[in-house]
Amino acid sequence: MLHSFRRFATISVAVISAVVAPALVAAAPAAHAAAGLTNCVDLTRVAACYELVWVDGVQFRMTFPQAANPMPAIPTAKVQNFYVIAPQTGTPQGAVPGFNHDHVIAASPTHSAGGFTVFMHGYFVVCSAPGIASGACAPILSTIPGDGTIPLAQTVNGQALTSTSAIEAGAGSGALLLIDTGAEFIGTLSPR
Repeated sequence: MLHSFRRFATISVAVISAVVAPALVAAAPAAHAAAGLTNCVDLTRVAACYELVWVDGVQFRMTFPQAANPMPAIPTAKVQNFYVIAPQTGTPQGAVPGFNHDHVIAASPTHSAGGFTVFMHGYFVVCSAPGIASGACAPILSTIPGDGTIPLAQTVNGQALTSTSAIEAGAGSGALLLIDTGAEFIGTLSPR
């Protein structure tokens, strides 16, 4: 199983790199930039796009300045985790490259604590074997092209995973595993 997760993490880096791992570019303000953008789900070529993300149970629009090149490393700056989870509603936030998923980050620009940063580091959130066995974690089996099926986490102890606190508590209890994709990228936020 560890080999499968390593392989999954390797493929995950490639997936995020090809889909949402943009190069550092000068971007217009998020609200202006997102106005004429295509949803990443509908993208037919490599270009700037947007997808929705959860921040403390609220959906925001995240713009990815797209160049199909991952950042080699995040500069010396604050980085926030970008979690990929099973869909939380009947409409997934993402379906690229063929598996339905949602996204969660910790902070938006409106958070008074100043926790928002445009620099993201990608993690897949999957149910652990003990989490599944105990019933604490409800997975959605998701097929990753070329790698098989994985248990993408949808809930922990009946709680939706639309906040980083829920995800990190589930990981702390052992019900969830956070798979580091190694992908680093930029995403700006604007209200939905």
